[in-house]
Parts: sequence; C-alpha cells; structure tokens
Amino acid sequence: MFDVNEFILKKAKELGFGDVVVLGYEMDRRQVRFANNEITVAKNWHERKVELFVELEKRVAGTTITELSEENIERTLKTLLSNMKGMAPKEDYHGIAEGPFQYKDIPETFDKAIIELDEPNEYVETAINAALEEGAKRVAGVLYTDHKGLYLTTSNGVEAFDEGTGIEISVRAFIGDLESGHGTNSVRVLKKFDPESAGRKAGEIARMAQNPEQGPEGRFDVIFDPLAFANLLSYMSFMTSAYAAEAGFSFLVNKLGQKVASELVTIKDVGNMPNGYGTRKFDDEGVPTRETTIIENGTFKTFLLNTSLAKKYGTETTANAGLIMPHAWNIVLEPGDWSKEELFSEVKRGIYITNVWYTRFQNYVAGDFSTIPRDGIFLVENGELRPIRNIRVSDNLQRILEGIRALGKESYHIHWWEVSTPVTTPYVLVEDVGITRATK
Repeated sequence: MFDVNEFILKKAKELGFGDVVVLGYEMDRRQVRFANNEITVAKNWHERKVELFVELEKRVAGTTITELSEENIERTLKTLLSNMKGMAPKEDYHGIAEGPFQYKDIPETFDKAIIELDEPNEYVETAINAALEEGAKRVAGVLYTDHKGLYLTTSNGVEAFDEGTGIEISVRAFIGDLESGHGTNSVRVLKKFDPESAGRKAGEIARMAQNPEQGPEGRFDVIFDPLAFANLLSYMSFMTSAYAAEAGFSFLVNKLGQKVASELVTIKDVGNMPNGYGTRKFDDEGVPTRETTIIENGTFKTFLLNTSLAKKYGTETTANAGLIMPHAWNIVLEPGDWSKEELFSEVKRGIYITNVWYTRFQNYVAGDFSTIPRDGIFLVENGELRPIRNIRVSDNLQRILEGIRALGKESYHIHWWEVSTPVTTPYVLVEDVGITRATK
C-alpha cells in the first residue's frame, strides 16, 4: 500500500496542497453468524481503502478512496482542490505533527494463529453449547476474525506501518419471548479467546430472567453489568474529544479541573494497551499512542486532542488524532476493590442491569440521556434477584458518574456493535438512578 500512499502524496503536493495525510487500510475479515443453535452464514471479505486528509491555505477536507486506480486518485484530488477553493479558511487550524517518530511494538496485538485459523466454527459451537448447558433454548450471535494493516504517510515526514489481528464473539441466549441474556469476548491473540465464557454468561442470564414482572419506577441504586456500563462509557468517550466539546456535543464543556465524577472514578484512554481491541502504534498523524488520564479521582483533567487542537489550546497532543475529530482508542475505568458478591449484598433494594441499547441524549451539553435495558433485568432485594422488564434509565451522565458508590475489582474488556469504542470496566454500583417505564 505504500506505493499507493506515495503516489497520492506526490500528486497532492503537485496540485499545491499543504498538509497531506494518507492512511491506507488493508483488511481481511471473516464472519460466522449463527441462529437457532446452528451456523447460518459464513463470509470472508478483503478490503483496501485510503483515508485522505488535505489542507489548502488553512482550508481542510477529508475523504475516503476505495477505488485506488491512479486515474481515480487524480480525479478525486482535483475534485477536492476545486471544492476547497470555495471554502472559507479554518483560521484555528494549526497543522499536523512533525515526524518522523520511533515506535515500540505493543504486546498481544498481532497473532499469526488468527490469520492461519482454518475453522472458527468450533469456537461458535463452544459458545452455543455453553449457553445451552446453562439452560438456554435458542442461541444466536456472530463471530468475527480480523487481520488489518495500516500504512501511514504524511507530508511532515511520517511513514509508519502497523499490523494487527483480532477475534471476537457476541452471543445472545433465549428461553422464551421475554427471557434473554448476552455475553461477549473480544481479544487480539487467540490464546486469550474465551467463547465459552460469553456463551455461559448469556445462558445464565437468560435462565435467571424467566417470568419477568413489570419493573418499578422511581430512583434506585443500580448495579450496572460491565456490558451495560461499557455502553455508557463508549458514548462518553465521544464527549471527551475536544472536537465534540467545540461542536456542542459534550457535558464536559468548561469543566477542566472540576469534579465531574465520584472520587472513586479514574478514567483513562490507553492507546497502547496490550490486547486492547482499539490499540494501535500511532494515531492518524503518526504520533505514538500512549496512556492519557481523562478523569482522575473524579476530576476532569483533559480533552482528547490532535496536534492542531492542542496548539490552539496551548498544550500537547494526547495522540488521539483523527485529523478532524480526535477520538479514544480504549477507554479504561479503573477497578475498585469490591467483589461481585459484595456489590450485590450492599444493595438492599435496587436494580441489576445486564445490558442496554437505544442510548439517546436529549441534551448533550447537559448530559441528559435515556437508555433501555435489554436482556435480563433484575430487582435486587437483600442480595436476592427477581426478574423484571419494561423499564428505562432516564438520567444525566455526569450525575451517573458522580453517583458511583462502588467498583468491582475485576475488569472486563467490552467491544461489540453497541460499544464501538472498546471499554474496559468492572461492575459498577451507582446510587439514586432514575428509572421510568419504557414505552411499549
């Protein structure tokens, strides 16, 4: 792919562009879907594309090129040039990172065994059987394997390559129309893949969720399963981008240095985390990825930044480019010291939420949101669980963070289609959460 990158960079400079970033992707992906306890679809596909960022006298633009012929590349560049001449300059644009950089290999991000895996079906069967053993009647889901190459070339002296693999499974288990559970497992190296745990958790929750009753309304202490809390933190990760703050999509605006969460809460973005599903050696400018503390003991420390935004605010990049929008790689909520059993015994009358979806913000700047619990939901009374259904969480994201009373001591790495930014989180106990009845 570097030959494609170099051709794009050469032609872009000939046309008069200033800053140019060419990020080539080459990906082999395999998908195995299953339903009603059996494999239904197996697909493989190969993709090559280029994400292109260009600057012309402080006018900036980006596009994706999937047809990588020289003719199409030149046509795309000329179209960009023509369109950008009519754009207003972005006066607060301050350039891209100056390379070159040195990169360290990150452990547990590449595994040849995943590339050479002939038959992933056995892992699907393991997950299905584990769910059935726990009492599920029907099991469905999807398994993916990925092999990706990243090829980065910039006009500021960066040429960098990264190669990674991954394997993940998402399992839903069903008993009747109202009883279901969900489990996931996402890793970068095959030896750490545990589809059985995903299937077993999904089956166990479905079995526990039988014969649910209408859930109560009011304010309750809530135990969020890692799968559920990861959803909220994935949405929050978008709001930690300086771009989101400037665009009016963050409750963190004007809160640097302020308390925004319980003192128990430390949240980091770890771009170089071993075995992290979002881990990369470098960001979209070529800056080596690193660990950035976003919230420390409840205090908001920094937005996520690229080079241009960092210069605008008189600080250093956090190595989270996105050229237009900085973004997180792997969000980590630091664990506490409570066992799962201690968390549940702490709740005299509350709710355990195992999963959520349809998370929607009514006001991004205020942080007001609602989300619908799915799969097993349980009323917790003196450590005992009773299945309920048809409730909605209606609250405020900062108030949720401030209301965290206890954190489990075991962490879980979550990534699936409702958690697009990977999140590592323990079980979380939040006090006084607003619960309403879901609309049927």
